[in-house]
Amino acid sequence: MLARLISLLVLITISSSASARLEILITEGVDSARSIAVVPFKWTGSGAKPANFSEIVAADLQRSGKFAPLPTNKMPQQPSVSEDVNYSAWVDLGVEAIVVGEVAPGPEKGKYIVTFELLDALTGNVDMDNYDPVMEKRRSTISSKQFRQYSHRISDIVYERLTGEKGAFLTRIAYVAVDRSSDRPYQLRISDYDGQDEKLVLRSKQPIMSPSWSPDARKLAYVSFENKRSQIYIQDLYTQKRELMTSFPKINGSPTWSPDGTQLALVLSKDGQPEIYTLNIKTKAIKRLTNNRVIDTEPNWTPDGKSIIFSSERGGRAQIYQVSLATGETKRLTWEGEINLGGTITPDGDNLVLVSRHSGNYMISVQDLDSGELRTLTKTQLDESPSIAPNGSMIIYSTVYQGKQGLALVSMDGRFKANIPANNGDVKSPAWSPFLQ
Repeated sequence: MLARLISLLVLITISSSASARLEILITEGVDSARSIAVVPFKWTGSGAKPANFSEIVAADLQRSGKFAPLPTNKMPQQPSVSEDVNYSAWVDLGVEAIVVGEVAPGPEKGKYIVTFELLDALTGNVDMDNYDPVMEKRRSTISSKQFRQYSHRISDIVYERLTGEKGAFLTRIAYVAVDRSSDRPYQLRISDYDGQDEKLVLRSKQPIMSPSWSPDARKLAYVSFENKRSQIYIQDLYTQKRELMTSFPKINGSPTWSPDGTQLALVLSKDGQPEIYTLNIKTKAIKRLTNNRVIDTEPNWTPDGKSIIFSSERGGRAQIYQVSLATGETKRLTWEGEINLGGTITPDGDNLVLVSRHSGNYMISVQDLDSGELRTLTKTQLDESPSIAPNGSMIIYSTVYQGKQGLALVSMDGRFKANIPANNGDVKSPAWSPFLQ
């Protein structure tokens, strides 16, 4: 039990092959989703189409767990503008909304003009004279390097218009992998949320742990053992400049950024048992928040930045507590289940996402903070390190898939699930970025 509680503070022992590129494999939730059509965008230039925006947008919407894109071979037509849409043909297939678009050569070499429309199929079918079926229409000039980024942007716009909730497709994830064929096997990587456009941030001969995004998504805080001891660094992803933040004796672990980006919450054991501290990033001044003879670990900030939640065994078994930064008052948040740890509060402040042990199995769960009701979202045996999408719709976490350490997704309601195994090797410790600026 104690070993599980401090799992984020010990050395990573995952094995991997040379590459850890990720690929999302949907396992549950498609049948309950809303029907939508993303028609292949028309290329109006000469030669081969430069990018397939529709495939990326359709995949994004399907992975949200809320939409079921119609397969291309079942589409009754493939219009590129709203004027050419036969709405009744789509409604007969149960389609609620249609995305159409065009890609044209831009004003200069390497530039492209992308136009897309989001259409309400039901409105278009019933009363086009009094209501406009065009829910959204946009035109942008982009470069070839922005194809995937703009595709995710389209997905965000469509998702928000149809759900009222901000989309989180234009985001990234950070995670840890190990390449044992390298002389610096431990790797910190980032990629788009869907595993594409993977980039290597850091390689080391010693373990790397606990990546955490800054609120502006420009920097990562993490734990490194490269100097044969745990140390916390902050690294700028654009300049690659990094700064050593703590190097106290014994444990320096679990850094997480405050919502305003001015502080880190972290775990230090320089004064005895691991306790929760805050660190002022500019001055490096530290403040101790807990003082017990048991292990306190896994800190995370509340969305308002006024409190920190953490895991502790002060009640006998690991549970999640909350401490006020202003008063130091501490209260227990979890009561159900054998053990609860690794907590994060959702962006709206309504729910607590955590790892809960039931019958010896560690599973991702969510607790309503008002009622205290605990719902288990996953059914596997060893799930850990949950990280929430910035719109609160999805959770990414570490799990074991087909005997290997990998990542997985589950929707906040538990209906949609997907595995994200690496093509080669194992990965763990995912961290979902904030919205990209």
